[in-house]
Amino acid sequence: MKKYFPTLRDYALIIIAALLQALSLRLFFVPAHLASGGVSGISQLINYFTGLPIGLMILIGNIPLFILGWRFLGGFRFAMRTATAILTYSLLTDLLLKTPLFGPNGAGTALINDVQGDIFLSALYGAIVSGIGYGLVYRARGTSGGSDILARILNNWRGIPITQSYLIVDTAVILGAGFVFGWKHALYAMIALYVSGLVAETTLEGGGTVRTAMIVTSEPEAVSQRILEQLVRGVTVLEGTGAFTGAERPVLYCVITRAEVVTLKSIVNEVDPRAFMVIGYAHEALGEGFRPLKS
Repeated sequence: MKKYFPTLRDYALIIIAALLQALSLRLFFVPAHLASGGVSGISQLINYFTGLPIGLMILIGNIPLFILGWRFLGGFRFAMRTATAILTYSLLTDLLLKTPLFGPNGAGTALINDVQGDIFLSALYGAIVSGIGYGLVYRARGTSGGSDILARILNNWRGIPITQSYLIVDTAVILGAGFVFGWKHALYAMIALYVSGLVAETTLEGGGTVRTAMIVTSEPEAVSQRILEQLVRGVTVLEGTGAFTGAERPVLYCVITRAEVVTLKSIVNEVDPRAFMVIGYAHEALGEGFRPLKS
């Protein structure tokens, strides 16, 4: 059982992600006429003109993309996880309307009525909920279908960065929706698209952004000792050579939390006021003193 737990966990995340994406669509995007981009956005437009179920349109629209993805991205794992995401999302998008949540006295109906007319809140909440869903799908090493597949194909075929691929595909749909729902709605849909990307990235990589520091000092032993004693952080000593003077000078490298930056500056200033220090940031730190190194 332990052998299959990571796979079962991934599929559970995909199902939860599909539920969140369906909720964001039904609670926020559809009532506010905000096109969500990709196949979902096209399905909203088809539903607006024909009344055909959005979930069914999402499923039909994803079939050719799924075939393309299997052809160009390949792999059994890709096929199974993507199929699970597409089927679950499509079914939940239509089935949610038949649950008590969206009944006359349901919590979903009450929420829709509360935010009705406030397009900003609809865009913001829809972006947050859908962004968490996308992030969970990526954590499960899957794809959500639709524009996700197209973006990856464009990246592999033409070398277009993933972020630009998403922007091209989703923006085209949202601009098209602007002719139907109005340009104010298209603008808010663009904002929602951007925010959902940020939320997805945070969900995928975690909120544990850390700081990295590189210190060029003539007192490497003293600075290292103070960091070890006061911050209890490891220090790596790199060999460095000044391009102008040609003198050898060690470079200290360490990873700290955001709250420890001020203390580090104070340590370096007290030990060697003439030191040179660069502080950057990293999305994640794995290993001793930080999060465990695991997938």
